[in-house]
Amino acid sequence: MTRVKRGNVARKRRNKILRLARGFQGSNGSLFRTANQRVMKALCNSYRDRRRRKRDFRRLWIARINAAARLNGISYSRLIGGLKKADVRINRKMLAQLALADPSSFSTVVSAASH
Repeated sequence: MTRVKRGNVARKRRNKILRLARGFQGSNGSLFRTANQRVMKALCNSYRDRRRRKRDFRRLWIARINAAARLNGISYSRLIGGLKKADVRINRKMLAQLALADPSSFSTVVSAASH
């Protein structure tokens, strides 16, 4: 039986992993076996955290809206409920931006929600 030359398939596969591991500390970025483990872990973390980022930002927006609403004498839940009743369609991201950048217009939104 003749010998099978594998060409450069294995080397290409290893180099692909090592390219993904560039910048990792120590042998995690230079040795294939440890780099492979670190890359697999990093890809799992990035998949999970792409979903978690959305939750984290929503929590941040809610905290900012709550703080600004309490400065205007209303709680977060009453503000959101009042906005729904008044049919003011503004999302939490924009409310948080208003509360941070333009407190006077945020207070007009609060007054619209409290009627």
